[in-house]
Amino acid sequence: MRVVVTDAEVTLADVLSLRLAVDGPLGHTAELVLRHRGNGVERHIPLDGWGGDVRDAALAVSLGTLRLEPGRWDAYLGVGEQRVRLKSIDPGFSLDHLDAYALARRTLAYRAYRTLNGNLALKISEARPVADVRAVWFREGRFEVTGLLAYTGLDDDDARHEARLALHRRSPEAVLTATATVQGVRFHAALSLCDVIEAANESTGPWEPSLEVEGVATPLRLGAMLDDVDGKRRRLHYPAATVDGVPIRPSFTADDELRLEVGV
Repeated sequence: MRVVVTDAEVTLADVLSLRLAVDGPLGHTAELVLRHRGNGVERHIPLDGWGGDVRDAALAVSLGTLRLEPGRWDAYLGVGEQRVRLKSIDPGFSLDHLDAYALARRTLAYRAYRTLNGNLALKISEARPVADVRAVWFREGRFEVTGLLAYTGLDDDDARHEARLALHRRSPEAVLTATATVQGVRFHAALSLCDVIEAANESTGPWEPSLEVEGVATPLRLGAMLDDVDGKRRRLHYPAATVDGVPIRPSFTADDELRLEVGV
C-alpha cells in the first residue's frame, strides 16, 4: 500500500491537518502512528471515521491532547498489522505561517515538515519567548540586528515598546547596553563596535546579546528559530569587522543562538 500526504499543516490551534492519497482502500482499522525518533515512544490515533473504500481523505488531529514531548516524531499509517511511513509532497509549512504561529504565547511549538527522504515528520520544541533574528550586519562602525519577537503574546501592530539591547560577557563578567526600537513585534537594535572593544578591555571570547522589552517579563535571547535551516553554526558564516586590530564576528551556537565573537 502506498500513502502520500498531499497537504500538511499545523494550524494556529495546534491541530495537525492532513490530506492523504492512497492507492487502495484503508479499511476500518486504519490509525495514525507518531513515533518519537529518540526514545521510540508511540502515540496511536484511530481513524474511526474512515470508510472501507476511502482512497482520499482529510485528517485533523489535536496535538495538544497527545502529550507529545519535545523532539522529532515520525508519522506512519497503520492498517491492521501493516505499517508504512507517510510519504509527503508538501513541505508542511511556509515561513509566513511560522511568523503568524509565533505571535501567540505558547509553551510548545509544533511544526510539520518533510524529511530529506520525503517522509512526514513533526518537530516539537519548547516555545520560550525569543527575539528571532532576521538580519545581522556591520555598518558605519556599528553592530546592527533586526528581527521578530516570537511567543511573547505582543500584538503585531504599530504600538511602540521601550526596549534595550544588552551584551553580556560571562568571564570576566561585563555588560554593555544600548537603546533598541520595538514596534509591535518588530525590533531593530544597534551598538557601537568601538564601545564593544573598549568594554572587552583586551579580553577575547563571546558576548551574548539579549533584548529587554517593555511588557515582556524576562530578557529575550537573540536566536534564529523560525525558519527551516538547522545547524546555523555550520551553515551561516558572517565576515568579521576589525576595530583597532581586533576582529569582531557574529556567529550562532549549536542551539541557533546569536553570539558576538571578539578577538577570536
